[in-house]
Amino acid sequence: MHKNRQGRGHPDKLALVKSITLFAIFLVTTVAAAQNSPTTIFFHGNILTGAHLRTDDTSETPAKVTAIAIATGKILAIGDDATIQALKVPQTKVIDLNGAFAMPGFNDAHTHIASAGQQKLSVDLDGTQSLKEMQDRIRAYTAKSAPGTWIQGGGWDHTKWPTKQLPTRADIDAVTAGHPAVFERTDGHIVVANSAALAAANITSATSDPPGSKIDRDAAGNPTGIVREAPAVALIRKVIPPPTHQQRVDALTLAMNDALAHGVTSVQDLSDWDDFLALEGIENSGSLHLRVAEWLAFDTPVATLKERRISHAADPLLRTTMLKGFMDGSLGSRTAALNAPYSDDPGNSGIPRYEQQPLNQMASDRALEAFQLGFHAIGDRANDMALDAFEAAMAARRKQQEDLIPKLEAVTHATVSVVVEDFRYRIEHAQVVSPSAFDRFAKLHVIASMQPSHLLTDMNWAEARLGPERVKYSYAWRSFLDHGVVLAFGTDYPVESVSPFRGLYAAITRQNEAGTKTYQPQEKITLNEALYAYTQGSAYAEKREETKGRLEPGYLADLIVLDRDITTTTPQELLHTQVLRTVVNGETVYTAPNPKPSTAGAKN
Repeated sequence: MHKNRQGRGHPDKLALVKSITLFAIFLVTTVAAAQNSPTTIFFHGNILTGAHLRTDDTSETPAKVTAIAIATGKILAIGDDATIQALKVPQTKVIDLNGAFAMPGFNDAHTHIASAGQQKLSVDLDGTQSLKEMQDRIRAYTAKSAPGTWIQGGGWDHTKWPTKQLPTRADIDAVTAGHPAVFERTDGHIVVANSAALAAANITSATSDPPGSKIDRDAAGNPTGIVREAPAVALIRKVIPPPTHQQRVDALTLAMNDALAHGVTSVQDLSDWDDFLALEGIENSGSLHLRVAEWLAFDTPVATLKERRISHAADPLLRTTMLKGFMDGSLGSRTAALNAPYSDDPGNSGIPRYEQQPLNQMASDRALEAFQLGFHAIGDRANDMALDAFEAAMAARRKQQEDLIPKLEAVTHATVSVVVEDFRYRIEHAQVVSPSAFDRFAKLHVIASMQPSHLLTDMNWAEARLGPERVKYSYAWRSFLDHGVVLAFGTDYPVESVSPFRGLYAAITRQNEAGTKTYQPQEKITLNEALYAYTQGSAYAEKREETKGRLEPGYLADLIVLDRDITTTTPQELLHTQVLRTVVNGETVYTAPNPKPSTAGAKN
């Protein structure tokens, strides 16, 4: 009996094993079926897939379809209504688009979402049309503030005021009732501080300008209140109490909701590390609905950068990416570094933030650790500096790899060759470049990460800053494309509205929003080229082009539904486009509260 049991096995145990095995097979089959069955189907739509936006796209994916199936946060299938609806199972949610236009979600390649949210929570000076309006907003906010607290805000732009004059500390003193106060210009490169803020920071006539920055002074040598660029602004920032964790969460939530409401499903962002930690908490609570690729500060020590790079490396919602460095300031503030003086300020060529050799060394040190580099560069000198640093960094990285070859060959006993590395270095803004820079961008495969909506503001004074010859090489989207350079589009939010439709309009018209003024029209690009730059070009810039920017099987299910077909509407109508629905990871994360009916660009 005992031997028989050992040989044949106990019948009850055999039955139990068989039941467990069958149940396991059932679970695997059920899971596999669920993964292959759509959770959501959108049908009866006019859906732009993103295929064939470029003429060299030989994909078999059609440019437009009417239906799309989503499973586990990714695109499962696309096609006609009948084919896709045949995939549905009882649990599938089916959504009728009623003929509406849909497309891949926009990927904003350059944002500052923490700053955008903090601006909304403080004195929001965006859109002020005069110094008086700025003062009125500050006065109203100050009246509700506790005694002694700092008053902060941003978004002002003196170039939009009748006087075109920068505000002074006296202007701010008049409306802040003794509170220390500081207000950032829209571009983030200069601030105006009142007397109490300057005193708190111990900025006096004896204070030297920190390298790479400037403190404006009057004829007697006293600070006027205008402080230019981060090294000098840091003197003030370090005495201001930082936001609390909850304030950071609130600010980020406001900004991210704004992005989603404008059809932006991914952002590539520079905020503080504490803001990244706040985003981490938002994600852990299940409330992160915007994809965030966070940049790290280039100046941070390499050891710290390596630690932070590990954070969320494989997380499709929140991760760290490139290193962001600043070569100069902005044209609006006349701190962008130019090779020749400003045409409207002959004694000023801007403020470069680095000396070339130390910059090259820092870039090389970080390249040796395989970091992607991205440099803010507005002026032609700054762009040349960035390209020089990139060239040095690439050479250092290649030499590092070449030096490894003898060691690898000794171990493998085989011939080893250096693989050409896909650096994907980026220049953020690239607003004014040297005539020779286009070829250098192309040779080094540097991405031009640009913000077309900047032109809507800057065209009012850019030619005065640059002069008739240099202006030909500004905001040069067509020239970059013609040289084979990849464009990635964004907004620089909150410097400009996060709306991508203003950027599309600027890219295809190079006109102001009223359509009454045109800037260097030879640099216009087509709508398809602009859409590509705002979706697939941006995805390429963050090394995610195989999962973002298109609506085809295997890609992330990030899409938006609009109130008009933007591929057939007029440029002016494009400016008024309304987002009806935003979908991220297959889930609807925004719906328009009161959608306005529109037939602009509609087809029967």
